[in-house]
Amino acid sequence: MTEIIIDTDLVSSIPVSPFLYGMNSAFTYQRDRNATRLEWEKAREAGVRLMRLCAGNNGTKYNWQKKISSHPDWYNNVYPDDWDTAARALEKELPGVSGMWCFQLLGKAASSSGYNFNDKGFNDERWWEGVEQNLAGYGVPDMRGGNRALREGDPSLYLMDWPVDSSVALLNHWFATPGLGLDKQIHQYWNLDNEPDIWNVTHDDVMREQLPAEQFMRIYFEAAKKARECFPAIKLVGPTAANEWQWYAWNGSAVDDGEKKYPWLEYFIKRVAEEQNATGLRLLDVLDIHFYPTTTLREELVQLHRVFFDRDYDYPGASGVKFANDDRDPGWAKEYIFGRCRQWLEKYMGADHGVGLGLSEVGIASDDPNAVAVWYASLMGEFMKQGVELLAPWTWKPGMWEVIHLFSRYNRERYLSCPGTEDNDIAVHPTVDTSGTAVTIVLINRNPHLVREVSIHMKCPQCPDTQVERLSIPHLPEKETFISRKNNALVRENIPVTNNKILVELAPMSVSAILVSTCLFR
Repeated sequence: MTEIIIDTDLVSSIPVSPFLYGMNSAFTYQRDRNATRLEWEKAREAGVRLMRLCAGNNGTKYNWQKKISSHPDWYNNVYPDDWDTAARALEKELPGVSGMWCFQLLGKAASSSGYNFNDKGFNDERWWEGVEQNLAGYGVPDMRGGNRALREGDPSLYLMDWPVDSSVALLNHWFATPGLGLDKQIHQYWNLDNEPDIWNVTHDDVMREQLPAEQFMRIYFEAAKKARECFPAIKLVGPTAANEWQWYAWNGSAVDDGEKKYPWLEYFIKRVAEEQNATGLRLLDVLDIHFYPTTTLREELVQLHRVFFDRDYDYPGASGVKFANDDRDPGWAKEYIFGRCRQWLEKYMGADHGVGLGLSEVGIASDDPNAVAVWYASLMGEFMKQGVELLAPWTWKPGMWEVIHLFSRYNRERYLSCPGTEDNDIAVHPTVDTSGTAVTIVLINRNPHLVREVSIHMKCPQCPDTQVERLSIPHLPEKETFISRKNNALVRENIPVTNNKILVELAPMSVSAILVSTCLFR
């Protein structure tokens, strides 16, 4: 039996960031507007607090003046993308929910849809293995598939030069007078583009060879400075590294500055610190990465939260981390990537650097809704515990709506330290509200086979025998179960408090929360 102690005197100094309850959305380029309205409603009901609306790779070539963008994962075709409408809709449909956008640093943006590849005539717009071929601009497809066309399209026909000034000018368009009058507080978070470390793959129509890391840093600094001057309260988010390999490698290897080789994220942090010291301007607010593990093994999926801070965890998918360790070191598979980033931030910027951590894209390969729910709950719980600032999954699968609803609607504002045992199967994440009147205790059983028992000891002098409410996400079917706050799979029951203790049985692969009034502790 796992025993834990709940003591409201142990409230940590770590607030639970509301931006952990985030998601990416394709609302800006969906063609079916009715579907979009339904998604807004579901996000509102579930308690989403952050919406990343820049559309990932599609945001890199966004032209806000013409309201179009080139889609690199679909022939580079140019389609309507209207961030103005999306930003207004966010403020209207999700009052108080923050939006997250991006600046374009590639130097090119969409100019015309007149040279699109005729995907409708080709195969009725169906996906096939050649959708990444560069066919806009009169390209000729290679019917064998792959990402290379028989004849590459001409990007000069559908793209135009797009300097940093053109990108940052969106801030004045939205916030200046005259302008759209959008709320700066709602639209604070801005990625400095998206996955620049793989532009030679995602945007190979204009970048066949990856630009040097230092060249990207110069572009980053230009954009960050101009954005900060235009919007002092902006939250600058970067470098948005694509995946585990790119956390450490730029263009296939560590970054060599002529004196030493650095893992990519360390080099990025080092150069930002140097530029901040030279200019006196703050050029980074959130250190941001992406993560796309390929495993489908349930026992690995439910441990993926350990990749970010656990120094004892050997990640089976470790690869790029070798650039941060000696290959001969048997511990080279230990990632703790956010732990490393905090070390680097303190090393180069000092203890009071104030830079948050963010995971603005993440997706897993499994479609098992119970594995998905346990993975997602474990990730959010770990990020709550560690004070991570933002989390926005890219893929959204059955199980995730139920989890974000449980966490966002019932968790409290501050993390509560929890003495007791925690093994790799059981996780306990208590939170308490700012007034000290309520506690929520999230419990996760990651074991796929065993029922686990947890004894929760309420540390108080006179805890009356009473009942508390338990909310559980049961064994989920493959079909989506979350419709709204009133129509979902959440199971409610009352459980007893006896002799200062709550005894709970946790079903295999389960997530639940116990709601406790702190009047019990007095």
